Parts: sequence; C-alpha cells; structure tokens
Amino acid sequence: MSGVDASLLDRVRARLAELPDAPSPMTVASAVRAESAGVVGDTDLLRIVRELQTELTGVGPLEPLLADPTVTDILVCGPDAVWVDRGVGLECSEIRFADDAAVRRLAQRLALLAGRRLDDAQPWVDGRLPGSGGDDFGVRLHAMLAPVSAPGSCISLRVLRPATQRLDSLAASGAIHPRALELLEAIVDTRLAFLIVGGTGAGKTTLLAGMLARVAERERIICVEEAAELAPAHPHVVRLIARPQNVEGIGEITVRQLVRQALRMRPDRIVVGEVRGAEVVDLLTALNTGHDGGAGTVHANSPQELPARLEALAALGGMGRDALHSQLAAAVLSVGRLGCSGLFPASNLSLI
Repeated sequence: MSGVDASLLDRVRARLAELPDAPSPMTVASAVRAESAGVVGDTDLLRIVRELQTELTGVGPLEPLLADPTVTDILVCGPDAVWVDRGVGLECSEIRFADDAAVRRLAQRLALLAGRRLDDAQPWVDGRLPGSGGDDFGVRLHAMLAPVSAPGSCISLRVLRPATQRLDSLAASGAIHPRALELLEAIVDTRLAFLIVGGTGAGKTTLLAGMLARVAERERIICVEEAAELAPAHPHVVRLIARPQNVEGIGEITVRQLVRQALRMRPDRIVVGEVRGAEVVDLLTALNTGHDGGAGTVHANSPQELPARLEALAALGGMGRDALHSQLAAAVLSVGRLGCSGLFPASNLSLI
C-alpha cells in the first residue's frame, strides 16, 4: 500500500491474530494506532482499516465473487490470476492479491474456518466452509501452498448450492426432453434402482434431486453425501453428511460408515449423493436387501466407462470383479444411455 510501511501491516496483523474474537473496525483502528505510535494520518488509517477488514473477514477480496448467485467456482492461481465460473466456462476476473503472502494468509485462515491445518508441513487442505446461518450448505475448499504449487499458492472454492428443482421445472427449462420426463417419472414410481452418470458439472445432483422430489410423500429417504448438495422437495428426507478428520487427525466420519448407519434408520430409499469410494460395496448391498428405488451418482463420461469405474471403486472395499458385476446386475436395471438419444439436451448425463 502506497505511503504505508509493509512491516506496519504485518505488525497489525500479528496483533489482531492474538484477539479471541473476530476483529471489528474499532479494534483494527486501535491496533493500527498502537503499532504506528500515532504517526499514521487519518486517510492512511481509513485505507488500512478497509484493507484489513476485507482481508480478515469472509473470503477476503473474493467476497464480491462469492456473493454473485451465478458463480459456481472461484479459482485463485497465485496473486495475479483469479478465475471464476458463472456456468458458461472460466473467465479471468479483475481481482488481484498484493503478493503470494496475501494468498497464503487467506488460504490458512479459510483452512482454520474449515477446522483444518495448512502450513509448510501440510501444504494442502480439503475441507468445507460453513454456509450462512449455520446451514449444511456452504463452500467446498481446496488450497495448496507454494512452492508445491506454481506460480503461487492456489485456492479453489466450489459453491455448494442446494439442488431443489423438480422434474417438471427441469423439463420446462429445456434441461430434460419431454419424452425423458415420462420415463424418469416411471422409474421413480415403479421403485427401480438407478445410477446417474455424467462428468463434472453435467447436472447429476440436480437431476437426482428432481427425481427424489417425485417420490411418494409416505416414503422415507435417507441421503448420504460427502458435501451437502441434495435438498429434494420432499417432506421426509434425512441427510447424513460425512465429516473429515480435524486438525488432530481424528473425528473422521466416512460416507461408507454413514451408508451402514442408514440401513438401520428404517429407510424406504437409500441415496448416495456421489459414489466415489468403497461405499459402492455397501450401496449395492443395500439395493440387494429389499431397499428398492435406491440411487446414486457416479462420475463417468458414459455408461460404457461405468463398469471399469465401479470395479476400481469396489476394489477399495475388497469386492472382486465377479462379485461386483453380480451385485450390480441384480440391483440396477439398465435402461440404456438416454443421453445419446438427445433426452438430456446440452449435457453428457446418462441414466443406468
């Protein structure tokens, strides 16, 4: 900052870091006066307070992007490049950081908010920032410190917006072909188990939420997720959210553990928000033990890639190839790749 010694800012930051509560404008101003011995003018004082308030609250200079309801991803690639995705691809924003130290400070503060550790000994972190009002929806955080990442420290924020749309609204918006609407409703009504397959950002969770909203009100749905995204418009939904280990390396609750707990909660339908690990074994077991109509999503570009993907995931849970295919064939009825016939316009979504 022009006219202000950088060491003064560092001393103020160190003083504020010792405070037990979040700094207010008054406490920031008091810290500046104390560290500058009263030699900072009113103009510089106001500028320092504004800068430090921005840096020390929320997501710092990224706050305007996060407040934009169209933003899905914010990607910081060092101090000189901040990219944003508003649903039409990545674009470079005008936001810049003073230096890599500023990116590092923000990454470490966000890691603390997520209950994780980020330093030179542990230079990357994966966690979730709490949503406003303490709800389960929030922001998925990944950060990596330089020099492990180049050209500087990196921060990746994925905005977790609740998937609440119904099938009819998706069809009205053109996301689902009218012929697909009847088929999807029949799959739900006849309690067929199904897997939704697609790449990143294809709309797997949105479609799953729409199908779950179709489930009869008398049925109890247990949704298991690693990060809260499913919020189907249904009166009886119980959501179980996985939890990473804390800074002491304990307290982890896995998706696989939650799937097992869901079996004991008198579910009518068990849903796994995204099958990405050994929990595929427990999900297939559940679908073959009387829990009809269960569902999940799998990250794969096409149904042709699905068997290999599930084989790799099942191997993590100790299930062999033959056992997997036997369980899969018994649990999931294939209805073909709907995406190839244009039933999901402008998407690589498929339904198995």
